[in-house]
This record gives sequence, structure tokens and C-alpha cells, in this order.
Amino acid sequence: MEEARDYEGKASSSVQGGLLKALQHVSPDSKDSVSFCSPCPQDCTCQGTQDSIFCIQRRASTMPLDLPASTQSLYVFQNGINFLKEQDFLGLVDLKLLDLSQNELSVIPDGVFGSLTSLHNLDLSSNKITQISKDSFNGLVNLERLYIHNNRIQSIHPAAFKGLVNLLELKLQGNKISVLPSLHLPKLLLLDLSFNSIPAPGPADLQTPHLESLKLAGLGLTTLDEGLLRSLGNLHDLDISQNKLVGMPPALISAKGLTRLNLAANPLGPLRQEDFRSLVGLQELDLSSLHLQGFPVEFFQLFPKLHHLTAAQNPFNCVCSLSWFPNWMKDSNVDLWRSEETRCHFPLINAGKMLSELEHKDFGCPATITVLSEVLTSSNIMHNTPEVTTAPHTTLNVPPFVPSEKLPTEQHQPVPPEASASPRSSEEYEEHMCPPNICLNGGICKFDKKGQVNCLCPLGTSGLYCENQDESQPPPLSPGITVSTVPSIKTDKISFHHVTSTSISLDLHRYIESRPNIRGIRLTYSNLSGPDRRPLQLNIPASYPEYTLRGLQPNCTYLVCASPLDELVEEAVRSCMNAQTAGVSKPPMVNRPETFSILVPILVAVAAVMAVALVAAVVVVLRRKRAKTPADMDLGEPTPFELEGVKMGLENGTSPQKQAEILPYPTASQNGMDYEVPLIQEQFASNNNTDHRIPSYF
Repeated sequence: MEEARDYEGKASSSVQGGLLKALQHVSPDSKDSVSFCSPCPQDCTCQGTQDSIFCIQRRASTMPLDLPASTQSLYVFQNGINFLKEQDFLGLVDLKLLDLSQNELSVIPDGVFGSLTSLHNLDLSSNKITQISKDSFNGLVNLERLYIHNNRIQSIHPAAFKGLVNLLELKLQGNKISVLPSLHLPKLLLLDLSFNSIPAPGPADLQTPHLESLKLAGLGLTTLDEGLLRSLGNLHDLDISQNKLVGMPPALISAKGLTRLNLAANPLGPLRQEDFRSLVGLQELDLSSLHLQGFPVEFFQLFPKLHHLTAAQNPFNCVCSLSWFPNWMKDSNVDLWRSEETRCHFPLINAGKMLSELEHKDFGCPATITVLSEVLTSSNIMHNTPEVTTAPHTTLNVPPFVPSEKLPTEQHQPVPPEASASPRSSEEYEEHMCPPNICLNGGICKFDKKGQVNCLCPLGTSGLYCENQDESQPPPLSPGITVSTVPSIKTDKISFHHVTSTSISLDLHRYIESRPNIRGIRLTYSNLSGPDRRPLQLNIPASYPEYTLRGLQPNCTYLVCASPLDELVEEAVRSCMNAQTAGVSKPPMVNRPETFSILVPILVAVAAVMAVALVAAVVVVLRRKRAKTPADMDLGEPTPFELEGVKMGLENGTSPQKQAEILPYPTASQNGMDYEVPLIQEQFASNNNTDHRIPSYF
């Protein structure tokens, strides 16, 4: 039996090639490579002698009429067909492929395909079919591929597939099936049951002894039936992604023939080598979205045939314990799929970097200096030439060995090596230098007896490098910063690591990890210490795990909340915290020595002179004012107070020009409410879970 490859169209490659070639050459304006004869139906395109007919996007609710009896491949997808009749297929005794995908079919009439005894491929995917009856596929005795995925199927009659004894591929994914009928299909090679509501199937449900590819993604499975995998002795491809497996299923011990395994998006926890010892034949392994921080050092040595690895969307801790990974990738010639999404999460110096592009020096491994002591052998003594062995870049100044003249003659004979060697000849000592920032959250770097990094974690943190913060303990705070918990609102998702008098640096890593499908974050913050407590908002993308709020007021307490951008702001999805900005530092006072006895008389004299001058000025101004004529009153002469530099204030005692408060972003008013101009627009990548393309055999 061949190794598991792409089963979705393995036996119909010739049909795919013919369709692709036809789509490249067939067009309404091209008549060189296509012969248009009268039997070709209206609004359709025929190739050759009407063996293949393409009725694509006709915008008709019924099947095309007057189909030639010689038709072997009929493509009628994206037509808007909502009903089928048995008369639509009469006379098509040579038809081998029928594509009715992406139409509006809701019902498959009983026996409607009864005359298509030569049909091998039937595609009814992406319609609106709700149920499969007993006789929906009656008469299709030679059918090999049946695709009815991405419909609305809720129930399937137990005998619906009874007559399909030659079926090789069956696709049922993306429906609403709650009960799976027992499948007695002796030749079936591929079965896709993903994204339905069926329970974990057992050996009685799948009586398919030759099955090679089984896809059970998105079924909510918590375990696998060991009897099922034991009965599928020819299974090569297994997809159990997007389930609820909290650990490696013990049933996989029986799946020794697997070459493909997809474990993505399961809460498996740390990987253990003993769980994979029976899977030595794996060639493709998908470990994406498992919240992995690293791999065991010798983990991939279990798979000598591995050539494709997917480990995307994991928060890798790119420190010394993972420094072996890039070199292993190069030496083993393993292709890392989705490498753009395989990036480091910790420490901050490596955050966001692609794991495959890091070098050994980027992982912060401790520097090691090895020095070997002097080794003396019998040959050294005989030739008076000492041998000194040192590590590279290390020099030892050792005086030459000179044998004493007083030694007896017999001592000049060769000495056994064990007697001549120095007691320290086999000893080595290492000097370790702790790399910076290898221990997170205030941890202290230490080394054990084997020279391995060991971090002493403070209270409330855990992990090999203190990278995990216990939910029951608050994160470590910077000096001079106080944080208070908001009642009834979750506070364990956002934190901050730096505060100045006008800014707060937010850490949103944990909030983004807790919502893997979030498209954006709405930040809301308000000043609890000022008179204006209206909340301000910022919209930032989910690709910003760190963000700095700027333009804040000094020595004030701010309430900062984060919520999903595309959801309603509810208490259950908000995460808030309080943070206080630092005060403005004042310049130090300089004490200047002054003589009190000299300063007081001078101040008294100056005050007396200023008082006399003020009285004189007032008298002069009053006299001039009395002498003015009415025509001179508008000359704009200053008042006595203005002469002294004193200006009248407003009635409320405030300055006529008040400095506008600086906001971190422009605001506007709409319907009496303040709102902000978002930093990003509501433009996000579309969900590509639903594949609207033509199926694989085209």
C-alpha cells in the first residue's frame, strides 16, 4: 500500500488535469481549441466531441436541456439550481463525473440519479441539503467519490450508503449531523467527519478495514476509542485537531502505521516523549496552536522519517533551553511549514522574531570557559618537554619540568602513566556567566551542578524561567507604582511594566492569548483623580501585545480596561486595572547663605521707595484724567494698575486664556457624546474556514 499522501483526488488526477486544461482554454471568444456544435446546450461550453460540458454560472434554477448522450463529464456548479428531476439525467449512460456544487439544492429526490449507472464522481457540496434518505443515491453502484460536505444535513438514513460498495472517498464535514449511521464500506480509503456534532466513533460505527485517511477535527472529542484505531490497521493519516484532548490519547499506541498526524489546537499541555514512542514512522506532524513554550531536547529524534513540521502560533520561550532547535532544523532537512507564524514570545529581546531565523547566540546561553590542568606522562619526564593542554583562547604559563640531579638512578626509568599523572589531570572546571534577562518577572539566575540554568522565582511566578504568573497573585510591580483591583472585573489579563508622569506602558500578552480569535482590542481609560472622568477609547490591532498610553496627567490614578473590538463590552469580557502616574519631579532647592542683618534694611528701604512712587503716580494720573476732554477718552491710555503690570481678571477669577488639555488623540462630538478616531479601521482578514473553491479533484 502506498504511503498516505493527498487522498482527496488521488484516483481522479486525470479528471483534474482535464478540467484545468479545459478551464484554461475554454472561453466564449476562443473557438480554436473548442468545437461548438449544435448539440451543445444553451449557455454551456462543450469541449471536443461533447465529452466534457461546462455550464458554469448560468443563473438558472433548472438543469440544462438537451444534453448529448456522449457526455462523460458535466460541470453545473454555481447555477442557482434548486430542484432536480429524474428526467434531467435520462440517456446519460456514459456520464462519469457530475458536479452540482454551490447551487441551491435542499432536497435530493429519491432515485433521481438511478439512470447514472456509470457515474464515478458526484459532488453535491456547498448546497442547502438537510437530510439524506434511504434512496437518495439508489442506482449508483459504481460510485467511487461522494462529496456532500458543507451542507445543512441533520440526519442520514442508516441504509443511505448501503449500495455504494465501490465507494473510495466520502466527505461529510461541515454539516449538522448528530447521529452517524454505521458505515459498511469495504473499499473506503478516505472519510472526513470533521465539524459535526457526532460523538467519538467506535469500531462498530466504522466498518472500513482498508481506511487510510480519517479526519475527526472539530468534534469536541476528549478521547479516542482504542478499539477503533486497532481495527483500522491500514490507517496512515489522522486529523484530530481542534478538539478538547487534554493529553495524548492512549489509543494512539495502536496507530503505529501513521505517517501524518494533526494535533493542532488541543489543550494537550507539555509534550512528553513517552507519548510518541510508537509513532516512529511519522513524516508530517502538526503541533500548531498548542500553547507550547518549547520542545524536549531529544523529542524529534523519535521521528527519523520526519520531513514536514508545523508549529505555528505557539508562545515559544526562546531561551537557552531551545537553542538546539534551529541547528536541528538545518541538520535534519525538515521543512518548517508556516514559518512566518512560528515566532518567539519570550524573552522581550526575542519577542516577535521568527524561530527559524535565530542563531545560537540569540538564545542567551551562558558563556563557558573550560581549562584543562597540566598533564605529565612518562614521555614528558624522559624528554624534559612538558605537555600543556588548554581550551582555545586560554594560556597557562607553566615553568618547564626539570628533574632533580639528586634523584636516584632508578628513578630515571620510565614511570607508569597512573603514577606519573597529576592528581588533577582529569579534572575540569567551568566558569559560567549568567546571560542578561534570561529570568523573567524578577527571577534570579543560578546554575546547578551540571551547569544548567536555574531561575529562583519570586512569589506569584512559576516556570523554568519564571515566565508564568499565578492568577492568584498580582504581577510584580515597578518601584513607586500602586495597582488596585477593580471590583467584579477581571484583572489578571492586562498589566503594565513602566509608568512615567505622562505615560503607562501596557502588557497585553496574556489578554491576547486568552482570546486567540480576537481581531482587535478596545482600550478604555479615564482619569479617576481629575474633575473630568469621561472615558477615552483607543482601538489597536491584536498584533500589538504592548502599547503605551501617552499624554496623561501626572500624579493621577487611571482606570484602564481592555475589551474585544468586535464584541459588545460586557463585564465578562473586560479586563481592567488601576495605575497611578508618577509625580513631576521638582528641581532641588539651593541654599544660599544670606546675612539677615543686611537684608532686612535693604528690603524696608525698597518697599518705602516703591510706596512713595505708587502714590505719586496715582496723583498724577488722577489730575490728567480730570483735565482730559471727552475726545481724549478713547486714546487707550493705561490705567494705574496697568502701569504697574497688574491686569484685571475675569469675574470667575480664571485667566482669559486657558491652556487646552492635551489629549492623546483627536476627539469629536456626536449626539452629545465624545468619541475617538480609531487608530485602525474595521478591516481584518476574512475567516477562511469555509473553502468556496472547486473541490480537489478538479
